Amino acid sequence: MFRKAPFLLERRNFLNRAGRLSLALLVTPLWAAGKNPVLLAVRVWPAEDYTRVTLELDAPVRFSHFALENPERLVVDIEGVELNKTLEGLADKVGASDPYIRLLRAGRFKPGVLRLVMELKTRVAPQVFTLPPVGAYGHRLVLDIYPRTPIDPLMALLNQKEEPDAAFSEEPRENASPAAENTDGSADKKAVKPEPAKTNVPEKTESKRARLYTITLDPGHGGEDPGAIGRGGHREKNIALSVAKRLKTRLEEQQARVALTRDGDFFVPLATRVQKARKVHSDLFVSIHADAWIKPEAHGSSVFVLSEQGASSSAARWLAQKENKADLIGGVNLNIKDPVLARTLLDLSQTATKTDSIRLARLVLGELGGINRLHRNQVEQAGFAVLKAPDIPSVLVETAFISNPEEERKLSDENYQNKLADAMARGILRYLEQNPPPPRA
Repeated sequence: MFRKAPFLLERRNFLNRAGRLSLALLVTPLWAAGKNPVLLAVRVWPAEDYTRVTLELDAPVRFSHFALENPERLVVDIEGVELNKTLEGLADKVGASDPYIRLLRAGRFKPGVLRLVMELKTRVAPQVFTLPPVGAYGHRLVLDIYPRTPIDPLMALLNQKEEPDAAFSEEPRENASPAAENTDGSADKKAVKPEPAKTNVPEKTESKRARLYTITLDPGHGGEDPGAIGRGGHREKNIALSVAKRLKTRLEEQQARVALTRDGDFFVPLATRVQKARKVHSDLFVSIHADAWIKPEAHGSSVFVLSEQGASSSAARWLAQKENKADLIGGVNLNIKDPVLARTLLDLSQTATKTDSIRLARLVLGELGGINRLHRNQVEQAGFAVLKAPDIPSVLVETAFISNPEEERKLSDENYQNKLADAMARGILRYLEQNPPPPRA
């Protein structure tokens, strides 16, 4: 009977041992293999909707958490992480105005386990989850602190008070922000000059409206997701919020009721933005952004509506894909299965809603053409997730290219932000005059 040579048997045993070793290295956590995860940053994003605490690390971690009462506390035990300078002054990261967190502190619970204790101001409904690396972020452990009774967007709208019209650029108490996403696209050919626009929002006039109109403004990005970042360091999330607040003031002066999907620097998932608009029974939804490409010469304003069949251009398709990744960067807890949110992410199927969205987009684009060059002289279409409310005319406005040094300077200027707000207000009001929403039951 033929026998294998000894050197062949030895070679096979060596390969088997090497294979088992490789498999063990693949499945063994880094901290168990001798490399402890290092805590890189702690960021706190306070808001009335919820407060988010993000711990960024250079490797995945194991954790457990539980709640304590009298006083209210959330305790998170993180395995394999040691105390370091990042945790010094942890208590200073929580401001006195935080609606939910009183104090953050950390210490060694037992060898190899870091304990994070969050002292709370009230009973909450926390969510603790991890996020994989994305963009410039490493591994993240996220603590979302929601109120036990969720805030009702409709009641918040009815009870809202006047707020000062000011630019917003506040950063978290420690911010390791990601680098700007680099994208590319050339400017289009000279656009057809739009119909001349008036210099200001129309004066108040006696209206024959059947009811008070409700408009939802959606400042893009926020919190963990800065959006695009210009070469001068200006962030899309701050510009979008500032312009949205100015536009809100203009529309309220014209007796409209206006809701914001976010009124501060915090992240709102795409589906939640749509849900908020539907909960307040919005007549219109306007999402506000600032575009970016790699080439600095790309310029101009654009207005988008949802497309069911495909994007109107390759650039529009790419932009929609980038904006739809906001949930990955901002961080969404995928373990939460909310049927209400699932139902809001429907295709825009009603013909009347699609037609109204295009009408609104054309009027807003025409007004923007009076204060800025247009990237394209027509409304564009793409599959933006944030435009998928099935019963609300919805548009997405790219105010200008933040990657263009000239337009970045304009976008960061308060006077120009006022011009943007005036132009969008004129387009929205013209649409409402020409297409008044019907009375509600």
